[in-house]
Amino acid sequence: MKGFIGEFKEFLIKGNVMDMAVGFIFGAAFSTVVKSLVNNIIMPPIGMLMGKVDFSKLFVALDGKSYATLEAAEKANAPIIKYGVFINDVIGFVILGFVIFMMIKTVNKLKREEPKEEEAPKKSDEVVLLEEIRDALKNS
Repeated sequence: MKGFIGEFKEFLIKGNVMDMAVGFIFGAAFSTVVKSLVNNIIMPPIGMLMGKVDFSKLFVALDGKSYATLEAAEKANAPIIKYGVFINDVIGFVILGFVIFMMIKTVNKLKREEPKEEEAPKKSDEVVLLEEIRDALKNS
């Protein structure tokens, strides 16, 4: 059993696992910030430009009844599709994806380029001819 615990401990301490854990934590925190940006900064002006629409309040009741607000439909336990919340989430996803793309692009630029292997200098025609003559003399 001690071997299993030691192996598990080694797995947890390895850099890749720790980096992944930090990435998950950072990603969750960043996702919260992006969601706040979308809901509180980006969507209100867009809603205002589209006739004072609050996207987070847009819904369709599936029971055929009409409800004045999303809260009223939720209170009545009506089956509803919250397509406004979905629109907000899609916009948040696009922004998050764009920011992550830009971060990865920047990190890739900052990484040092690995030195390319230098190609052997090309031999002149005379050298190639002399090597062929040498090889032919060896084989005869």
